[in-house]
Amino acid sequence: MKGFKTTQYLQKLNTNLVKKAIVTTVLVSTFTVHTVSAKNGTEDRSAFETVYHVYMNNEYVGVVSNRDKLDAYVSDSVKSASEEFGLDVTFDGELTYVSEMVFNPRVEDELVMDKMKDSFVMETEAAAIVLDNKEPVYVQDLEKAEDVLRRVKLQYVTEEELSAFEAQSTSTEALPELAEGETRIANISFKQSSEIKLDTVNPDKVMNVEEAVKLLLKGTLEEKKYTVQEGDVLGSIASKHDLSTEQLLSLNKGMTDETVLQIGDELHVTFLQPYIQVVVEYETKKKETIAYENEVVEDDTMWKGDTAEVQEGADGERVATYSMTKVNGVESSKEMVKEEIIKEVQNHIVKKGTKVVPSRGTGNFAWPATGGHVTSHMGARWGSFHKGMDIAGTSGKAIKAADNGTVVFAGWDSGGYGNKVIIDHNNGFRTLYAHLSSIDVSVGQTVSQGMKLGNIGATGNSTGVHLHLEVTKNGSLVNPADYF
Repeated sequence: MKGFKTTQYLQKLNTNLVKKAIVTTVLVSTFTVHTVSAKNGTEDRSAFETVYHVYMNNEYVGVVSNRDKLDAYVSDSVKSASEEFGLDVTFDGELTYVSEMVFNPRVEDELVMDKMKDSFVMETEAAAIVLDNKEPVYVQDLEKAEDVLRRVKLQYVTEEELSAFEAQSTSTEALPELAEGETRIANISFKQSSEIKLDTVNPDKVMNVEEAVKLLLKGTLEEKKYTVQEGDVLGSIASKHDLSTEQLLSLNKGMTDETVLQIGDELHVTFLQPYIQVVVEYETKKKETIAYENEVVEDDTMWKGDTAEVQEGADGERVATYSMTKVNGVESSKEMVKEEIIKEVQNHIVKKGTKVVPSRGTGNFAWPATGGHVTSHMGARWGSFHKGMDIAGTSGKAIKAADNGTVVFAGWDSGGYGNKVIIDHNNGFRTLYAHLSSIDVSVGQTVSQGMKLGNIGATGNSTGVHLHLEVTKNGSLVNPADYF
């Protein structure tokens, strides 16, 4: 057996012990039937027995009467271990025997075998899977170690994908260009450095393939569960098992921090930390739409709040090749490595005004219509007082603000003005625009000089289509003709 070595020292009669035994025999000769004579100084060896002092790795174990019996015990133990583990197990140690002839020996056969059992060191040759130079994972042989690592990869790729990658890895031919819509594996590796080597180890450390795969993937062979007790809350359970509450929730699908625990509920409390991380690099080629973007171009010639579409948006199209990496099935990076434009994208472009509308008037009024002429001035008319100035015969429908200001009224006036707008120019002046067919502004809005307020019309008490314009200064009516 490998590692099992016994040493037989030259059998030697210890004369002093023999003489001592003879003297002892003489003293008790009157009580026994066996006597040894020492009259002539000769030593009768027939009264002595051979015993064996046992040493294991130079440590004294005890005395046995039969070394063959102990050798058989060791051999049987090794054979039993080999059958139990299904491995070629050997005894690791040096067994030494020192023989001695003694009178009336005291042997410890059973005690020695019990001591041997407790101190036996068995060993076997196994394949060690070493990751980042950490504690190895042992399996029976190199072939099984390779199988373990292959099965780990198969947790994250299909057999077909892995076989195709293995075939292309050994091929000397260049890969064909990716077809549109095709995805293939560019590389499969482990994030940790990995090495497989033969080593000598205690057989109880050797796992089968399934156990080794589970350990590498989950970091443990046994996933613990906890039964909820009275008074338990998520935080206390997490703390008992060195977990954060977030980790505990992630282990128990469907559970949230609002979940009410019931006594007797079983929770998973083993936070899995894989020993190995599988890195899969993909390359994929696909046709995709390039979504147009909305562009806003500021224009300081347009009033703030006004917009104008410059260009409609239209999606583009491209064929893109991506390099993507997944670690243990979770995407960690994605990068476009090649792009072929089929149709250029056309962004949607809108101009946005930035010109600020002042709310205070300039004090100089602008003509409030497009062309036209005065048909009636302020003053006495038809037996009553005409408060403003009428303008008709315009070349356009738009009625405009005479100056900058704030709209303080915009709506229907039941007193005869019809649709009416009043602007406070915030400098003591107010202007009123009546009989409009429609209104384009609202109360509170800041308007600039020349900004459209609505369209000319004949609403209310009107003799025809025209604009009735009134001007007040510090609350008193003034003649509009003095300002236009």
